[in-house]
Amino acid sequence: MTAVKLLDIAFGNLLRFFRDIRFRKEERGPLSHAFVITLLLVLIYGLIMLFSASYVTAYYKFGDIYHYIAPQLIIAVVGIGAMLLISNIDYHALRHVFWHLYVLLLILLVWALFSEPYNNCYRWVYLFGTTLQPSEVAKFAAVLGIALLTDQHYTERHKLWYGCILPLLPLAPVFILLRMEPHNSAILLIGMIAVTMLICGGCALRWLPLEAAAGIAAVFLLLTAEGNDVANERLGAWGLYAGSEADLGYQTTQSLYSIASGGLTGLGIGNSLQKHLWLPEATNDFIFSVVCEELGFIGALLCILLFVLLILQGILIALRAPDYFGTMLGIGITAQVAWQVFCHIGVVTATLPNTGISLPFFSSGGTSLLLLLCEMGVLLSVSRAGNAQAAAQRHQRQQELRNRLQGGRTVYRRPQAQ
Repeated sequence: MTAVKLLDIAFGNLLRFFRDIRFRKEERGPLSHAFVITLLLVLIYGLIMLFSASYVTAYYKFGDIYHYIAPQLIIAVVGIGAMLLISNIDYHALRHVFWHLYVLLLILLVWALFSEPYNNCYRWVYLFGTTLQPSEVAKFAAVLGIALLTDQHYTERHKLWYGCILPLLPLAPVFILLRMEPHNSAILLIGMIAVTMLICGGCALRWLPLEAAAGIAAVFLLLTAEGNDVANERLGAWGLYAGSEADLGYQTTQSLYSIASGGLTGLGIGNSLQKHLWLPEATNDFIFSVVCEELGFIGALLCILLFVLLILQGILIALRAPDYFGTMLGIGITAQVAWQVFCHIGVVTATLPNTGISLPFFSSGGTSLLLLLCEMGVLLSVSRAGNAQAAAQRHQRQQELRNRLQGGRTVYRRPQAQ
């Protein structure tokens, strides 16, 4: 690649981004209000449950019951504003900044390896008095990259190279750096998002056995690699009863106690007993357990149904997108939410091995919530374009019908009453 080409990618694409950032009037449709309402219901539900799940831990560790919920609430408000702002940006402009985002992501992932560890993991970057988790950026970067590369080679997507290998190549350095942190759950989640996008995007089905074999081999190497004893121990403790905090199954055991205590209607909002320092990570990786304990089966079912409704609406937005790039973006963003919900609930119910997966819009974590809301803004941008196209098609059909009814003749209309 020549220096001129690099300069064009670095600076020319930025100019193109700002040139294309605004919707043309005819392409800017209304928001999908049903999706926004569902999203706000999920977000409000999540904030209420986060406060209920966190105030005990917050008071015990920091002497302030609002330690977790206050910043989360501020970020939620800022995130909603960012979401509405991004919804007015033409999502096609994102094509021009993928490589900028990708280079920034690699810098952040390397930076995290030299930052202060937490629980022997190097997953956070400390910046301006706060923390940033690069793996959250990696999820959207993966979605954007796969959408871009598959769109660029749309006519050749049935070939092995262009349909399966090329879209995944930029993920290789990301996976290596995530493995060094280590952050195995992020690797698995991004991998599931990528495979979902490729299958839904039209990758030839004849390559699926090859993809499956490669995925199984990658997971096997990931779990059996040297220095990955914790992952192996977690698999060994999967589903087994643990009686003390020294056992890796302790979290799952306490989670099952919490779920079983809820019954049909729960103990009542704020009345969880397991969150009183019995259930580790009640504010994050196991917050759904608190939902089950306090609101019971009914509250848990309501939570799941809201997510199902949100995911279905996201799929409809993706299918109504005016072009392939918009469809792939919608599929990727929706798949991220869907897989995170599935894995989180699977872990807290002992259906899946214990690994750190947050529940979208519920778990504490400013980076996750802010980026999720920004991604919802991208999805709403896709919906605006789809709604505009649908309105234009309706108008065209009505005009064609009117022309056929008139048959080229003047149609008598009753004069309006004065």
